Amino acid sequence: MTQDYFGFSLIRSNGGNNSTVALNNPADISVIVIYFLVVLAVGVWAMVRTNRATVGGFFLAGRSMVWWPIGASLFASNIGSGHFVGIAGTAAASGIAIGGFEWNALIVVVILGWLFVPIYIKAGVVTMPEYLKKRFGGQRIRIYLSVLSLFLYVFTKISADMFSGAIFINQALGLNIYLAVVLLLLITALYTVTGGLAAVIYTDTLQTVIMVVGSFILMGFAFNEVGGYESFQERYMTAVPAATTNISEDCYEPRADSFHIFRNAVTGDLPWPGLVFGLTIQATWYWCTDQVIVQRCLSAKNLSHVKAGCILCGYLKLLPMFLMVFPGMMSRILYPNEVACVEPEECLKYCEASVGCTNIAYPKLVVDLMPDGLRGLMLSVMLASLMSSLTSIFNSASTLFTMDIYTKIRSSATEKELMIAGRVFILVLIGVSIAWIPIVQSAQSGQLFDYIQSITSYLTPPIAAVFMLAIFCKRVNESGAFYGLLIGLFIGLSRMITEFAYGTGSCVNPSNCPTIICGVHYLYFSIILFVISCILILGISLMTKPIADKHLYRLCWSLRNCKEERVDLEADDWVDNQESNSMDIEEPTEEQNLCKKAVMCFCGLEQKKGPKLSPEEQAELQRKLTDTTEVPLWRNVVNANAIILLCVCIFFHGFYG
Repeated sequence: MTQDYFGFSLIRSNGGNNSTVALNNPADISVIVIYFLVVLAVGVWAMVRTNRATVGGFFLAGRSMVWWPIGASLFASNIGSGHFVGIAGTAAASGIAIGGFEWNALIVVVILGWLFVPIYIKAGVVTMPEYLKKRFGGQRIRIYLSVLSLFLYVFTKISADMFSGAIFINQALGLNIYLAVVLLLLITALYTVTGGLAAVIYTDTLQTVIMVVGSFILMGFAFNEVGGYESFQERYMTAVPAATTNISEDCYEPRADSFHIFRNAVTGDLPWPGLVFGLTIQATWYWCTDQVIVQRCLSAKNLSHVKAGCILCGYLKLLPMFLMVFPGMMSRILYPNEVACVEPEECLKYCEASVGCTNIAYPKLVVDLMPDGLRGLMLSVMLASLMSSLTSIFNSASTLFTMDIYTKIRSSATEKELMIAGRVFILVLIGVSIAWIPIVQSAQSGQLFDYIQSITSYLTPPIAAVFMLAIFCKRVNESGAFYGLLIGLFIGLSRMITEFAYGTGSCVNPSNCPTIICGVHYLYFSIILFVISCILILGISLMTKPIADKHLYRLCWSLRNCKEERVDLEADDWVDNQESNSMDIEEPTEEQNLCKKAVMCFCGLEQKKGPKLSPEEQAELQRKLTDTTEVPLWRNVVNANAIILLCVCIFFHGFYG
C-alpha cells in the first residue's frame, strides 16, 4: 500500500472498472450549454450596470447590495463542490454528525451580522488585515494575515473545490481532468476579472437557485430508490460491502450512533464538546473574519440588509443535511461494495484510492440515478458550486493582494493601477491553482471534508482569538496580537506537519503517529490552541504599553459609538488622491484605437472620472459609508427573525442530537 498522506484520494480518468457516462445526448448537452449562457449573461449584465472602475465598485459592489443577493452569495460562496463530494462522502462513512458542521453556522452568522460587521463598517475598512492595521498599527500583523489567508485559499479552498470538481467530472464524463479544470477556471476568471464583486454576487444568486433545485430533485430520486425515510434508517445500518475478509467489523459496519449529531466525548469520531466549542471557534474565523464572507456583508447598502442577508444564509444552511448528508448515506445503501469498500485492493479497483471510496458517493448517485437532461442539470449544479466558490475566492484574494500587499509595494499607485494589479493577480492565482492539481491528485485520504476542517483547526484558532479580543477587549495591543499569532501558528504547524509526515492512515492500516500528538481530535486541538492563543495575547498585552482610546474610537465594541475623530496609529498606505486623478486627466488624450477601447471597456477601466468632490462632500460620503444606523421598523424585523432562526437551530439540534 502506498503511503497515506493527510490529503485527497487519488482519482484518475480511466480508473478501475468504473463505467463513465459521456454526455453525448442532446438533453444533457442542451442543459449545460443553456446554463453557461445564462451565467455568462448574468455576469455581463452585472458588468455593464455596475461601476467597476473604482476600488469601491470593483471590490465592494459600490456598497449598494440588498439582502437577498447577499444571503444567496454567502451561501454559494460557502457551499462548493467540496461540500457535495466531501460532506456526502463523510456522511456515507459515518452518518449524520457531519451535518452539525453546517448547522453550527446558524448561530455564527447571527454573531457575524450583529457583532462583527457593525465594527467593520464603523472602522471604514475594505479588508480584514486593514482592520487589524487600524486597530493595532504596524504592518507585520496585516502582512502576516494577508499571506496566511492567501495560503489557506490555495491549499484548502481552491485545491479542495478543484479536486472535488475533478472527481465529479471523472465519474460523470470521463474527460481529461486538466482540460476540464483549466476550462472551468478560465470561465470563472472571465467574469471575476471583468465584473468585480457585483458580477460575483449576482451569479452566486443564480447558482444558489440552481444548486438547491437540482439537489432537491436528486434527493427525491434517492429517497424513492431506498423506499422512504424509515427504510433509509433501517437499510443504512446494514449497508456493508461484500468483500470484508480478515478485516475488523469496526472498519466496515456503520456506527451505532450514525443517526446522532452529538457523540461520545471520548470515543466519538466527532465528539460533542468539539462539535459545540471547537467547531464554533473555526466557524467564527470563517464566517466572521474571513475576507470571502465579510466582503459580501460590506457590500450591503445598510446594516439591516447585512443582518437580513445573514438570516437568509442561515436558513439556507439548514439544507445541506437533507441535500448532501442524507443522499451520501443513501449512496452507501445503493452501492455498498463501491462506496463502503474496505479492502485496499477493492477500493483501488473502484476509485484508485486504497483508503476508501466514500468521496464518490454523491457523483455516483448523479451518474446512476438521474435521467438524461436532469443529469446535465446536476452537472451544472456541481459546476455552479465549484464556480461560485472559486469566483468568490478569486475576488477576495485579489482584494487582499491589492489592498494589503500591492499598496505596500506601490503606495503612490493610481486607482486604475490597483484595478489592473487586482485582475492580474487573479490570473497568477489561477496559474498556481493549476500547478497544484498534480499534488492534490497524488495525496491520499479517505474523507475530503475532514482534510479541510482539520487544516482549518490547526491554522485558524489564533486568528479567531486575535479578532475576538481586538473587538471585545480594548486592552489588547500590537505586541500581544503579533506574538500570539506567531506562537499559535508554530504550535498549529507542528501538529499539521507531524500528521503529514506520519500520514493519517485508515482503519485497515492505522497511522503510527504518536498518540500524544495525533491522538488529540482536531476539534479538541482547536479548543486548546484557541485558549493558548488567548492567554498569550492577553498576557503579553498586559505586560506591554496599552493603546490610547483616541486611537480606538469605533474600532472596538466598548468605543463603537464614540463621535470623536479617531487619530489613526498609521496613515493609510494608499488613498484615492485627487492629484493622481487630475494627472490622469491631463495626460495627452491621444485617440485610442477601437481594439484598445473595447479591452478597456470590457475590464471596467474606462477613464470615466466623477466630479471632483469638495472636502465637505468627501466627509459626507465617508460618513455614509461608515453609517450603521437602521430604520427602527426594519431593525425590529431582523432582530425578531434572528431569534426565530436561533430557535429553529436549537430545535434541529435537539431533534437529531
